[in-house]
Amino acid sequence: MEGNKRRDQILSQLQTAEKPISASKFAQQFDVSRQIIVGDIALMRAAGLAIKATARGYLLQGKRQGKLSQIAVQHDASKTQAELKIIVENGGEVVDVIVEHDMYGELTGNLQIKTFEDIEVFMEKYHNSNASLLLELTNGIHLHTIAYENEETLAKIKAALLKAGILYQE
Repeated sequence: MEGNKRRDQILSQLQTAEKPISASKFAQQFDVSRQIIVGDIALMRAAGLAIKATARGYLLQGKRQGKLSQIAVQHDASKTQAELKIIVENGGEVVDVIVEHDMYGELTGNLQIKTFEDIEVFMEKYHNSNASLLLELTNGIHLHTIAYENEETLAKIKAALLKAGILYQE
């Protein structure tokens, strides 16, 4: 299949996708290498499409329902799953994680964690890789961008994180 046609089909699928689609899945579908898909995505981004790469695949950025806020948290790697579960079970989506790095400034990892299944996939990927969590760069202090429906939901999330000793306090 010609590259332009393949990229059109990738865009079409991203426009209707509710979950990230991996480069490997696209590669299998179009019978090309994963690297070809990575190149396609790079060309699509260079053309101005807002495609976000997450740990589970690609998403087309669009208008988000609800509100967004950043919250500051601090914990070690052993509390990562608990932190994510608290946010999700109280009605939030973990959009990303942000740390401040001495050399590079702000580093952001796209998470897009909305469900308990998303948490399991993320944790499994973490445990099966040699990768480090961004929080390990900053003594556990990091920010999360949280998507939520209303102020009561955000207050519930913060209260639960505080109770668990995860919400950052001076």
